[in-house]
Amino acid sequence: MSDATRGNSTGALTPGARSQPTRKRLVFLAPLAVFALIAVFFAVGLTLNPREVPSPLIGKAVPEFALPPVEGRTLGLASADLRGEVSLVNVFASWCVACRQEHPLFMALARERVVPIHGLNYKDRPEDAAAWLAELGDPYTRTGADLDGRVAIDWGVYGVPETFVVDRAGRIAYKQIGPISREQWERTLLPLVRKLRSQ
Repeated sequence: MSDATRGNSTGALTPGARSQPTRKRLVFLAPLAVFALIAVFFAVGLTLNPREVPSPLIGKAVPEFALPPVEGRTLGLASADLRGEVSLVNVFASWCVACRQEHPLFMALARERVVPIHGLNYKDRPEDAAAWLAELGDPYTRTGADLDGRVAIDWGVYGVPETFVVDRAGRIAYKQIGPISREQWERTLLPLVRKLRSQ
């Protein structure tokens, strides 16, 4: 019997044979690790509020722009108009169902003179935007007709409605996607407006 045969007959494993269980273990564990990572990302995602999407513009100056007013209005909207006082910029459109949902709140805030609200009219036909404001009321101090949507893109707008809180230096302090309720206004946006005014 040769040395090689005797070595194998004692049950000693060759280097290739020893690595096989390790390889099998890795093949089993790799998909498990990937699944665990996906599960963690999914769990974290469930804790986030989709209406409060972080924006890379938070803390930065509003993009430079100048828009003509919505048809029938006299005051357009430009970046220079957003300096000197805390204000809201609301992105709206006549074709936006959710915009109609939040509009009564903006009308109430305008009557109460809580904070200047400026409207950024997104990809609307001029006559439709004018008719919408005539029907529901115009809470906006200024309006800008963003006919091609380019200004909204610069603001990082995902859709309508979206609302931004702008500080007196013309920096974006907060962004919310979706309609604002009275509860959200009183719990989140109003305290922020008051805080920014005190700074």
